[in-house]
Amino acid sequence: MAQKIRKVDYFYIEAANKPGVGLGLLGALRDADINLLAFSGFPSGSRAQIDFVPENTAAFKAAAKKAGFKLSAKKTGFLIEGEDRIGALVNVMEKLAAARINITAIDAVTAGKGRYGAIFWVKAPDIGRAAKILRVS
Repeated sequence: MAQKIRKVDYFYIEAANKPGVGLGLLGALRDADINLLAFSGFPSGSRAQIDFVPENTAAFKAAAKKAGFKLSAKKTGFLIEGEDRIGALVNVMEKLAAARINITAIDAVTAGKGRYGAIFWVKAPDIGRAAKILRVS
């Protein structure tokens, strides 16, 4: 499997940092048949920031509105899917570093069966250059 990189839309919400909140959010999306490409949550002060990377932005926004989510404005990240191997992300990181583009955050995980996935973000002014360097439309 070749490595595939694509730009993705993402949104975040701020929520209470307590048990069951994430479950309620994900349950509402499941009930609306919304597929997520990525989901992340982490503490942010006394609250939590929950990031959503939907497969279908329009359907996600409609479902989020119906569920009463207070979404951020649409933002952009990059999703990588590929064959898991030693140094799988090095080539991407080298290209961005050579262009002096800083990765502001990154999460990567093995997906089993020799596959991995990663999601990363760069500052908004660098999105276009990063996409060009990585040959992403």
